[in-house]
Parts: sequence; C-alpha cells; structure tokens
Amino acid sequence: MVKLIRHIFTVLFFVAMGYQLHAQEQLVPAGRVAPNTKLKKGTGAKLEAARNNYISRQLDLSDAEGRKFWPLYRSYQQELTAVRILKRLNNSKAASNGTEQIDKEIYYESQLVAIRKRYRDAFAKILPPEKVSMLYKSEQEFNDELIKRLSESSERAGN
Repeated sequence: MVKLIRHIFTVLFFVAMGYQLHAQEQLVPAGRVAPNTKLKKGTGAKLEAARNNYISRQLDLSDAEGRKFWPLYRSYQQELTAVRILKRLNNSKAASNGTEQIDKEIYYESQLVAIRKRYRDAFAKILPPEKVSMLYKSEQEFNDELIKRLSESSERAGN
C-alpha cells in the first residue's frame, strides 16, 4: 500500500513539475528573478503572485539571495502542491474505506511536514535563520489574511 502511495505521489509530483516547466507562461515574483520569465494568468496565478509579492516584501531579499531563493521556493511550492492534490483526491466522495482514508490523510500530512523540514534546511543554506523563520511566518500570515478576506467577502455576499 505504501509503495502504491509513493508511486502515485511520484507520478503526480512529476506531472506537476512537467506542467510548471512546460507551461506557456511562468510567474515572476516581485522583481528579483530572471528577466525572461513571464506572468501566468488566472485566479491561482494571481494568488501565487500576491503570495510571492508578500513574501518578497517580508523577506527583503538581496539580489543574490533572490536569485537562489526563488527557484528553490518554486520547487518547494510544487512539492507541496503535489501532496495537497493527493490529499484532496483522498478526501473526495469516491473514497472507499474510512480507515484507509484516515491513514492516507495522516500520511499526506506527514509528507507536508517532511517537505517543510527538508526545505527549511535548504533555505537555511541560502538565507539567514531569521529570514527562514520569517518565510514560514509570512506564508502563514498570508494564508490567514486570505481566509479572513474570503470570509468577509462571503459574509457580504450573504453566504
């Protein structure tokens, strides 16, 4: 079972990476990246751009830090996204066994934590510890603010 999950994770990870690498356009975080990179379109891309801009402002990266940081951060986000996709699929109504579904949920959560730990070490090789800490805090702050705004707009819409 674990081998099957690992195989599915690997396939989805490479699909996500391939999609990102072969997409017609790529995202440019607030300056500090290769000048030949183009912006993606769509709501997901807008959220990604807003998150990257927020993180860029919070971290105040030097040009040298930015050149090393942004490619690593994109890889980090791709890995997290691949696991989150698997997690969503696991939580679909088509899931069969409740116990198996819970076990997979816990497995995916542990994978997310493992990715964060692995990249924490990689980020620490190019950023000072204070900026690595600020990165994780900034991601959480951005997510909290996003949820707050979505909740407020839902209340205004009467939902």
